Amino acid sequence: MIRSRSNYLIIFLILVLSAQVSSAKPRTSRYEFWWALGHPFAALKVKKIYSKASKLYDENSLKVKLDAYPSGGKLDAFRHVFYFAAFAQKIKPNKVLKLGKAHEKTNYLDFKRGILEDKFAADSLSCVMDLLNNEVGVELGKQNKNLSLEELKQKVIELVNNGDVYHILRDKEGRFIDCNNNVIDMSIYKGKWYIPKCIAGYKAMMEIE
Repeated sequence: MIRSRSNYLIIFLILVLSAQVSSAKPRTSRYEFWWALGHPFAALKVKKIYSKASKLYDENSLKVKLDAYPSGGKLDAFRHVFYFAAFAQKIKPNKVLKLGKAHEKTNYLDFKRGILEDKFAADSLSCVMDLLNNEVGVELGKQNKNLSLEELKQKVIELVNNGDVYHILRDKEGRFIDCNNNVIDMSIYKGKWYIPKCIAGYKAMMEIE
């Protein structure tokens, strides 16, 4: 256990800068803070990997190859799979998955506080989608520890384009739809945690295994 006050502050800063793996706006919560305190060396690795992976994720070409939906779309799926695959190349899978769960708990806190992520409020199925994609990423990283980040990125793009990740269904106009292809009137669900969205891509884990 790291005991000095200065080292605790370092870990806190690492968490603020890097544990928020699925939003461009860094923030932290007690859950992510506790994760960093419990896994200080993993937190150091997360910071380093996150910085390198972000340079590849921020490339505009991804929006052309996938879609422009940072919340619930293929771009969102890519982000979770890519980052968690990169983390799992260097960090034990159980630690990486715990970080993902800590982040989704943060999303629920943000929902209750009315804080938006990528201009959308978090909801139950969006969190389920993120956790599923985290698992896809961890499995991919475990099986491809020696790939460069660029090579890993291309593998994730292939998974996304093959339908082997999880995303929220939308119609051609970008509106959320339910599993019967009915457009969801999001105004009715303002402030609601449970929204009848539909997750696609349930074959992902079987394909990777």
